[in-house]
Amino acid sequence: MADNRFPTSVYSSRVHRAADLAAAAGLDALFIAPGPDLQYFTGSRASTFERLTTLVIPASGHPHVVVPRMELAALRTSALGEMQVDLRDWVDGDDPYALALEGVGELRRFGVSDALPALHIVPLTARAGVPPELATPVLRELRMIKDEDEIEALRRAGAAIDRVHARVGEWLVAGRTEREVAEDIAESIVAEGHTAPEFIIVGSGPNGADPHHEVSDRVIETGDVVVVDIGGPVEPGYNSDSTRTYCVGAVPDDVSESYEALRRAQQAAVDAVRPGATAEQIDAAARDALTAAGLGEYFIHRTGHGIGLSVHEEPYIMVGNSEELRPGMTFSVEPGVYFPGKWGARIEDIVVVTADGCEPLNKRPHELAEV
Repeated sequence: MADNRFPTSVYSSRVHRAADLAAAAGLDALFIAPGPDLQYFTGSRASTFERLTTLVIPASGHPHVVVPRMELAALRTSALGEMQVDLRDWVDGDDPYALALEGVGELRRFGVSDALPALHIVPLTARAGVPPELATPVLRELRMIKDEDEIEALRRAGAAIDRVHARVGEWLVAGRTEREVAEDIAESIVAEGHTAPEFIIVGSGPNGADPHHEVSDRVIETGDVVVVDIGGPVEPGYNSDSTRTYCVGAVPDDVSESYEALRRAQQAAVDAVRPGATAEQIDAAARDALTAAGLGEYFIHRTGHGIGLSVHEEPYIMVGNSEELRPGMTFSVEPGVYFPGKWGARIEDIVVVTADGCEPLNKRPHELAEV
């Protein structure tokens, strides 16, 4: 096995499973674009260009990949070099859409992954003669339930980002800027085993009240509450994502009371995770706890999102999602409270649904850390 991918048999099994699910969904073929979906099926990190690259998975028949000849060598370094998948290369002047459809048979319904751009969907549709559908119902079923190899990769990612959080107190010092702290965090993310930082949020003082603030040149002050939300991939491409909130100096009493309510809400949501519970019930566990503490209006986003090859994927832990949890689902549990112009706080762990509950993949303490 290459260091950056699973054994070839894993990818072959996923392709066969996708064909079965496509047939069950009444789709004659799936067209998979470069991105997380292609990586899921082949281990390939190919990018999307103006030239068509796609993995074609017929419901019945032999799968094939259409790829520009200039990209063929790179694609062969993925599991595709060992899989029973035909590689059909093409050069400028050829018709790659006809090549993609060749041997698929009559298409009455076909699905495309959501990363396939309109640049390719339009000519593909013209040659197929029928409109495409999103392949999401098939792909989500595969990617949403992680196997043990995927879960182990997520465990490693969780442990690595925990080690970074354990050092945040070294860098989070009054007089430094958010950007300077983020630079130290970025170096540590790589040093602890990630291939690169995927995102870094250092939200100090009033910036912490913006859930998607990244970093700025604001100088951190004594008394600031600081939200640190960080993550990135470990090989073979599975992501960490963990948030802890810190206070530079002593924690003010009013902050302490609100933060303790947030801590209880996050724990209530984690405790509610089990097979058969719905995504919206997990959201409600956190939301109801904050509402009971008089903080419901300050919780302004969903409670969580799935994670894997993408930082954000299904299942989404939110109001209105009646998806029942199943063993192997992995997602964040991250309620927050945000007081505009003042401060904000968030606590986030990744959990994996087990046979009788869940396993948190982040182990750092949840208390508001004084640094």
